[in-house]
Amino acid sequence: MEMNSTNGLAGLTGARIALAFSGGLDTSVIASWLQEEFGAEIVTVSGDLGQEKELNGINEKAKQLGAKAAYHVDLKKQFVEDFAFRALKAGALYEGAYPLATALGRPLLAKTLVEIARKEECTVVAHGCTGKGNDQVRFDAGVWALAPDLRVIAPVRHWPFKSREDEIAYCAERGIPVAATKKNPYSIDENLWGTSIECGVLEDPTVAPPEDAYQRTVSPQAAPDKAEEVSITFKEGVPVALNDEKVGAVDLVRMLNHMAGAHGIGRLDMIENRLVGIKSREIYEAPGASLLHFAHKELERITLDRWTAQAKAKLSQDYADLVYNGLWFSPLRNAFDAFVDETQKRVSGTVVVSMYKGTMRVLSRTSPYSLYDKALASYTAEDTFDHSAGEGFSKIFSLPLRTLARTEPTRHAETVA
Repeated sequence: MEMNSTNGLAGLTGARIALAFSGGLDTSVIASWLQEEFGAEIVTVSGDLGQEKELNGINEKAKQLGAKAAYHVDLKKQFVEDFAFRALKAGALYEGAYPLATALGRPLLAKTLVEIARKEECTVVAHGCTGKGNDQVRFDAGVWALAPDLRVIAPVRHWPFKSREDEIAYCAERGIPVAATKKNPYSIDENLWGTSIECGVLEDPTVAPPEDAYQRTVSPQAAPDKAEEVSITFKEGVPVALNDEKVGAVDLVRMLNHMAGAHGIGRLDMIENRLVGIKSREIYEAPGASLLHFAHKELERITLDRWTAQAKAKLSQDYADLVYNGLWFSPLRNAFDAFVDETQKRVSGTVVVSMYKGTMRVLSRTSPYSLYDKALASYTAEDTFDHSAGEGFSKIFSLPLRTLARTEPTRHAETVA
């Protein structure tokens, strides 16, 4: 039965809809429900961003749900090279911590959704985001930036289900297989750059995350008792080799995920500010991304001059906010990338990192563009710094403070008295 216009889903009867389909609880229900409720034709679009389990048999599941066509697109290389590594070069960590794995995947999925919607002559695209999450804006803004004529719907914002438990019951009634259960209610989004875990007991910020919530990292307490070293080589800000062996982008991230994850690295438990204005408790795992961000920053410390480093630190937060807020396809991001790319021309070299029970420690930094000059920094007989220049420099640098002190109102009051 057609629902009324106040719910945002009016006019969908018989529509051909391209659905961003993960195979999880929400999108499985959406695929079935849109057909039941509106007689819609569903074309599923599943982007492979490096999920390790979620996409197994995804097209078969879509067909079982009644999809007219099902697409499973390998996006791993494009995702890492054109999205994740751009954010890495920018040093983009949302609120200083989150490597933006889910946020970086959404614009690429939106782009792919638009491309297949055009191919399949769909007039509507759909996604499984909620009305209070960030992803709804990332999908909506991403699609409309590329195809403003397409209609974008998010059934979760309007349908009658009040909880994930209602959705689980819907699936049980219709024999729809889903991983979520009442005993394991986590909502998990995974790609090569990281994993986000929500729902269930995690909604209580006073409760520590249960171990079964984590997907790709071991507990630091259970990590090996011996540290492991890894050498990461960068070329213009992009990682290109591990332990002196060249590795492709996808394999490099995958290898670091396993290496760092085995040492309990990359677990984040955040209370973050969502785009819609609420605070939420988010659990993230990003072993490879955390290690790469750490190593990249250490290489920048010896290759970027002070003024560029300070300016880039400010831009890094703005870049992270832009990605988090769904503005990837914007002129501002292109402008940010131009600045970042210029700064990264010097960021080549190798960083050696020690991984041990959830911690990272830098052991070595080398670069042909290093600005570290031992002869200038040394306090030994090798010292070439002109100490006599320090007196004049110090006087000039502190001149404003001396001027302020001489003109302090309290000083004049004492003189008058």
